Amino acid sequence: MSQAAGRQSIFITGAASGMGRETARLFNEKGWFIGAFDVNQAGLDALQAELGADNCVTQTLDVSDKAQFDAAVATFSAATGGRMDILFNNAGIIMRGFFDEMSFEDQLKIINVNVIGVMNGTHSALPLLKETPNALCFNTSSSSATMGMPLIAVYSASKHAVKGLTEAWSNEFKRYDIRCADALPGLIRTGMTSDEFLEKAPTKGPFRLIEAVEVAKVVWASYHDEKKLHWYIPEELAELDKAASNDPELLRDKLARNMEL
Repeated sequence: MSQAAGRQSIFITGAASGMGRETARLFNEKGWFIGAFDVNQAGLDALQAELGADNCVTQTLDVSDKAQFDAAVATFSAATGGRMDILFNNAGIIMRGFFDEMSFEDQLKIINVNVIGVMNGTHSALPLLKETPNALCFNTSSSSATMGMPLIAVYSASKHAVKGLTEAWSNEFKRYDIRCADALPGLIRTGMTSDEFLEKAPTKGPFRLIEAVEVAKVVWASYHDEKKLHWYIPEELAELDKAASNDPELLRDKLARNMEL
């Protein structure tokens, strides 16, 4: 019998901290088997010690490296007997600054992790997802996919790409009975959130500070909701998405004023 012993299983990238770690914790509490993958080995070791070696498998993974992703999926498959109920493409990075003041190398790294990483993960995991009834491919997009955001232009573009892939895949993968959805979080308390942003975070409104566990709850809810495509966190961000579609110039100018650009 496999290590998972017939339990439902979730493969999580970016699992060593933040939203990925909280998702691993929540699904572990629900009795699922966890595959936790990250570039941060120390964080993975701490998570495995917390969850218990019988309840998870971990492995270092740079999501931008397709060969590493193939190897990670093979490790996961061996532990679950070829089952993958959820692929959670969560790993991501952000760098801030004016586009012309950031190095091309840093900008390319954002694309390689945030976009190519999601493509790598989905390519590698599809054989397992196809063999698992009611499987879900769940991706982390961002509220910055509602409108191109200044000072994080490439990050914002990368999350627009993830949103677009999610929408396209949700139709393409129907022929395999695989569902696809994404999360569009606003300001989440994670290691990626700078102290400056935390200090200035509003206490109410769509960009109030949200705890990472709220994203984990959305992943759980998405598995049990076969219809919903985009999960906004908080839900008020859906109105921002509508506003961007209805009057992008108005929202663009409002962003410029708010950010004093």
